[in-house]
Amino acid sequence: MNKNVLVTGGSRGIGAATARLLASQGWRVCINFVSQVEAAQAVVDDISRAGGQALMVAADVSQPDQVQRMFEFIDREMGVLHGLVNNAGVIAPMIRFEDMEPARWNRILGTNLLGTMMCAHAAVRRMSTRHGGAGGAIVNLSTALTRSGAPGMYVDYAAAKSAIETLTVGLAREVAGDGIRVNCVRPGLIDTEIHASGGDPGRAAKAKDFVPLKRAGLATEVAQAIAWLLSEQASYTTGGFIDVSGGV
Repeated sequence: MNKNVLVTGGSRGIGAATARLLASQGWRVCINFVSQVEAAQAVVDDISRAGGQALMVAADVSQPDQVQRMFEFIDREMGVLHGLVNNAGVIAPMIRFEDMEPARWNRILGTNLLGTMMCAHAAVRRMSTRHGGAGGAIVNLSTALTRSGAPGMYVDYAAAKSAIETLTVGLAREVAGDGIRVNCVRPGLIDTEIHASGGDPGRAAKAKDFVPLKRAGLATEVAQAIAWLLSEQASYTTGGFIDVSGGV
């Protein structure tokens, strides 16, 4: 295949599963991480042992200067960029909206929304045929919580992800003529480490109580949807959404 893809937040969870799957399909993968260097290295090592190609780069996607350095690294080490998976995201402990503080919003919006926007911005400048690029595909990550708004838990997180969905639609239509497809995946309750940072490490086990399929999803199941949207099999799909939510 000889195509290059950046997976943000690729050291664990959905990002790591996506990086491994894409590498197995022939993509050369750049794994972005913030601080978990050992976890990122483990993913790179797994891919290398399986015969794939991967490298890693540290960058906080909420920081413009770090995003710029990350894409300069990709320019230097990989060359042409063909794909972007905007997976990096954070949540905070479950809390009612009126008890939240602006510092929390800055973190939630900074990583989830602005990080997605800044990475998409840098990727479009490289992929767009208007700028001499070869085209490509962007997959953004939202959440099934955009439907409910996550009352009493993560209203700010759901709001940030809702904005990503609007970004997906608008950007898809804007760059469709420039050789770039933009799509979105909405995971539901997926069994990853992110629930611990939200103050509910056992949340995945509760899926049977409210998910129609009676279980939490797997990171690999989300990765399959992302990989399809990046592939040529999805060549007529842009501005689209795939729910991987067990029916929620």
